[in-house]
Amino acid sequence: MTDLVTFGETMALFAARRTGPLRFARDFDLGVGGAESNVAIGVTRLGHQATWIGRVGADEFGDLVRATLLGEGVRAHAIPDPDAPTGLMIKGRRTADLIAVRYYRAGSAGSRLSPADLDPDLIGSARILHVSAITPALSAQARDAVRHAVQTARAAGVPVSLDVNYRKALWSPEEAGAWLRDTIGQVDILFATVPEAQLIADVTDPLELAKTLSSLGPRHVLLKFGADGALELSDDQVRQASAFPVTEVDPVGAGDAFAAGWLADWLAGATPDQRLRTACAAGAFAVTSQGDWESLPRRPDLALLTPAGDGVHR
Repeated sequence: MTDLVTFGETMALFAARRTGPLRFARDFDLGVGGAESNVAIGVTRLGHQATWIGRVGADEFGDLVRATLLGEGVRAHAIPDPDAPTGLMIKGRRTADLIAVRYYRAGSAGSRLSPADLDPDLIGSARILHVSAITPALSAQARDAVRHAVQTARAAGVPVSLDVNYRKALWSPEEAGAWLRDTIGQVDILFATVPEAQLIADVTDPLELAKTLSSLGPRHVLLKFGADGALELSDDQVRQASAFPVTEVDPVGAGDAFAAGWLADWLAGATPDQRLRTACAAGAFAVTSQGDWESLPRRPDLALLTPAGDGVHR
């Protein structure tokens, strides 16, 4: 058994160390990144058991993905694909304030995920299934995998969590919106920014937008406002939380951290106010260093965002 099951594509990540046009970069940091595996790591660090499923190439980068997730305590079902490579993500800093991310994932092992790769008994025994709208954009068979997983979870009474995670490089707003509107009725928990939520419903006011989304099915709707905090509509109750003031180094992965913090506290039975606060804290930690997941907090870290003294902990 596991607390959370998730699946998707995790890629090798090359991050340029030099600021400026990527063609002038000479040194890169090598790591891994993927929205769903970021959530799995975040939930694990906050005290729960998470399982990630995905396909990787039978190559060094696939080995890196597997070793990284296992090293973080995630139960990694990394299925080696001898006929396709591990996808790549290249991250460059064009200016001090602008990060550009490029994906090389067409025909990758991760895009070949299929329903046959997903163990229905594993999904049915989980406490929650977490998916993102990245996976259905990768290929038709990956889209089938998401549908199969959601249907399996619902048949077993397992709640379904969905993070919109819209990627314009993968599909158009019209394609994404159509899939989201078709799927949202099967979702219990929805995470989105306001622009992402507007792919589903053309509503401007955030509160009215959350109410519209909730009327379509989700019991919990989480809208993320970045540095302006977040809003949660759960069981007809509205809550808002402010963001924690931190110095931003790398914003990539903040949304995954937010979802991981909220889901971890939901699994722990925390109060609605506490889980929203933890989600905002996890999102704040994620942006404080380079990398998509490296700064995700553990439970003792959460207290560090409370201002104290000169900022030095001895």
